[in-house]
Amino acid sequence: MSSRRKSPHKAVSDLPAPVDYSEPLPTLKCVGKPLFRSRQARDLACILDINPDVACWTAPGPTVKVGSCGHTPDFRVVDRDGGVRFLDAADRVLAVDIEHIKQAVREQRASYRLVAVDEVYDGGFRLRNARDLLQYANVTVSLADRLRLLAFLDQEGSLTMSECLSAIRNTEPVAAIASLILQRFVDVELDDALIGPETMVRRIRS
Repeated sequence: MSSRRKSPHKAVSDLPAPVDYSEPLPTLKCVGKPLFRSRQARDLACILDINPDVACWTAPGPTVKVGSCGHTPDFRVVDRDGGVRFLDAADRVLAVDIEHIKQAVREQRASYRLVAVDEVYDGGFRLRNARDLLQYANVTVSLADRLRLLAFLDQEGSLTMSECLSAIRNTEPVAAIASLILQRFVDVELDDALIGPETMVRRIRS
């Protein structure tokens, strides 16, 4: 009696659960409780949270069946235009061929991408600014503070961060401005430098 040859890939039911990398940093657009495989996956989540084109994401994404095998991506992302993407952070080691994953995902009317490391760690300031802002993701800004700041911006066009802080009276000022940036009421440049007193703040109009 001949023995069955074992597949070099693990079946879907045999896939190990993602490692729970956690840190006390809130998320903004996550649906449900996130489970991050690694620090690089957590950092990619920060970039997704401040991307205005992203509506929401889950971590990890659902397991995608690839032939007799399976792959659980780090993220399932829904964009504001309705598009769906499956993403893996750059440190992900794939157990199945990437082209097979892409084909399986296309059958679900979605796309798949292994995110390049320099999209997150590009030597700029976006990730550091994102992590700074997300500390205040759960802050609620009073209506009076929001209206006062937006009225000042309507009048002046743009203001420095230090000028904006003086408009906040009922909420902790730095937390309030950070929350309004995350909620897309106001906008600042995140790539050129760390957010500071001289950073220019502009109102976002829908």
